[in-house]
Amino acid sequence: MTYDDMVAAARARITEMTPGQVEARLTEGSAVLIDVRETHEFESGSLTGAIHTARAKLATAIADLAPDLESDLILFCSVGERSALAAAALQDSGYTNVVSMSGGVEQWRAEGRAWPGPEYLSADQRDRYSRHLPLGEVGEMGQAKLLASRVLLIGAGGLSSPAALYLAAAGVGTIGIVDFDTVETSNLQRQILHATDRIGEAKVESARRTLAAINPDVKVEALATRLSAANALEIMEGFDVVIDGADNFPTRYLVNDAALHLGIPVVHGSIFRFEGQATVFKPFEGPCYRCLFAEPPPPELAPSCAEAGVLGVLPGIIGSIQAVEALKLLLGVGDTLVGRLLTYDALSQEFVTLAFNRNPNCPACEDESRLPVLVDYDSACTSAGTQPRH
Repeated sequence: MTYDDMVAAARARITEMTPGQVEARLTEGSAVLIDVRETHEFESGSLTGAIHTARAKLATAIADLAPDLESDLILFCSVGERSALAAAALQDSGYTNVVSMSGGVEQWRAEGRAWPGPEYLSADQRDRYSRHLPLGEVGEMGQAKLLASRVLLIGAGGLSSPAALYLAAAGVGTIGIVDFDTVETSNLQRQILHATDRIGEAKVESARRTLAAINPDVKVEALATRLSAANALEIMEGFDVVIDGADNFPTRYLVNDAALHLGIPVVHGSIFRFEGQATVFKPFEGPCYRCLFAEPPPPELAPSCAEAGVLGVLPGIIGSIQAVEALKLLLGVGDTLVGRLLTYDALSQEFVTLAFNRNPNCPACEDESRLPVLVDYDSACTSAGTQPRH
């Protein structure tokens, strides 16, 4: 049985009240009002007089809260789903007078009823992010956190395109994009930030226009420059997460080493022909890029996408995974890909996750007190006649 099926079954056998009915009943003063949301949701505000007990702990706490099985109980959550399940569970435990508030606090607030908690979002923002707010791991406080977050995208190409689109739609408040290139016709097969009428335009400006059209809440910091050892620390400083969408080894090593200096997590992605991979490098809490690949490969072992080719939809898959990992890092939820390399084969349609550990002899992160020297590796691993392109 799916979660939706469980909620539907619970609602079919419990009593639900609208926020208006609950408000009227609370004036009588006899009901025990219980907020079954998670702690971080409760701390962002709750109904006046509510007792907080997360749904997972309600079964063990209810005897103290309401020892009488005929107690008048009103349960609520964000949208009325968890409270319906909790009400059904209490009925199964013998409670005879328990109701769930339909629509939860989101409906309560949408109707303009008294809300003593802080206002993190405007009415327009609550509407825009209305599918985020019911998620206990996000909620209004989490969405406000996203709006205050800063994410830097290395490159405005294939991987950064889907990552940027979804991060902007999700409400990440500041998105930085560093790329010195211009839009070319050959980019349009996979770089969905751009369009035919922008050929010849700076990629960062094209990206800015696209993201501004998606979400006016988002500020785009467009950096039309090449990332180098001389400017990497200055450019990356102040961002909460870096998404590495580079298509060359020199930039990947530079981003890794600069992130170690700044203590910024890097969401790495790479693609080649029909294959892609993603992982998260969190400085000194997990392995870094050099733990996997200590030194850059020689040019003959590092063909570019132009030389080897790439399936156009592949960066959409890997870039979207990078966006997911970035949001998890910003919100502090879930299990990120720190210490795990997620690989994807488009031809076999298979995902494989490989665990890997910090290299005790890593030249970059072995000793936190001895940070790596930032180096431009262009001559070491870039094919003759080409330049790194983000």
